[in-house]
Amino acid sequence: MKYIYLFIAGLIISCTAMAQDTTWTTGGIYNLNFNQTSLTNWSAGGENSIAANSLLNVFAKYRKNRAAWDNSLDLGYGLLKAGEKDFRKSDDKIDLLSKFGYDATSKNKWFYSALFNFKSQFTNSYEYPTDTTKNLISKFAAPAYVLFALGMDYKPKDYFSVFISPLTMKTTLVMDQDLADAGSFGVEKATYDSLFKKTADGENIRMEYGAYINAKFQKDVLTNVNFLTKLDLFSNYAENPQNIDVNWEVLIAMKINKYLSASITTQLIYDDDITIQEYDVVNGFKIPKLKSDGVTPVSGPRVQFREVLGIGLSVKF
Repeated sequence: MKYIYLFIAGLIISCTAMAQDTTWTTGGIYNLNFNQTSLTNWSAGGENSIAANSLLNVFAKYRKNRAAWDNSLDLGYGLLKAGEKDFRKSDDKIDLLSKFGYDATSKNKWFYSALFNFKSQFTNSYEYPTDTTKNLISKFAAPAYVLFALGMDYKPKDYFSVFISPLTMKTTLVMDQDLADAGSFGVEKATYDSLFKKTADGENIRMEYGAYINAKFQKDVLTNVNFLTKLDLFSNYAENPQNIDVNWEVLIAMKINKYLSASITTQLIYDDDITIQEYDVVNGFKIPKLKSDGVTPVSGPRVQFREVLGIGLSVKF
């Protein structure tokens, strides 16, 4: 983990240094938001709560002659404490993208390009069947998604690009053996004999080959309002190519004054390799929902959606 932190710190420092070179364009947004609720003899009910959420978006773009190199790093982390419950995560994201291209037409619009993308999270995530029990569902590098693609990049404007690749390798890493044994995130799960003794570990790596599209738009659409949206689409040639993986993110950052801001972030994910368990709540306990046979759990791919609204401190650089 420490190597990831050192890499991120190095990238931020490098972006600052690059700002002195006219072939580089650098910038970024940092937001730190807080929310607190305190109730005393409040007849309408509710719980005391405290929440904090931070996000960092930095970029560095290189332009010289016919070469173009775009780099971006998106980080997010949030914590929430409600009532007597422990602190729980409300956000956790690492998203690093690097794209190098060579102008194909000398008009700075179409580029032969190679793209690298790494996605993961900082800390463990849990599901909570009850207020006092928790089950690990993900952690750093479990999963992590590493993507390498070759294709064409269309850049009609500095603030908009569409990368199209027919040659893409997507690697899913699940570096926790318990999660790998369960077949989480699409890896091959462990096998067991008739006495439920494990005969082979679950796979930690899954490789997919297919087509990929990455679209990005980032611009100050109004005074003190920055709009960023990113869309990733991936289709696996060898397995259910009609089932397209979708990752769509939106960030709207609004400056109130020099230091105060408001931000809205949303993320929509669909990946048919990620199964979501459905639950019923009985007497305050989450009970796995079962099919009509009374044995098989109800689970499957689902649309995942996250939204975070915050007001707090902001720095744009």
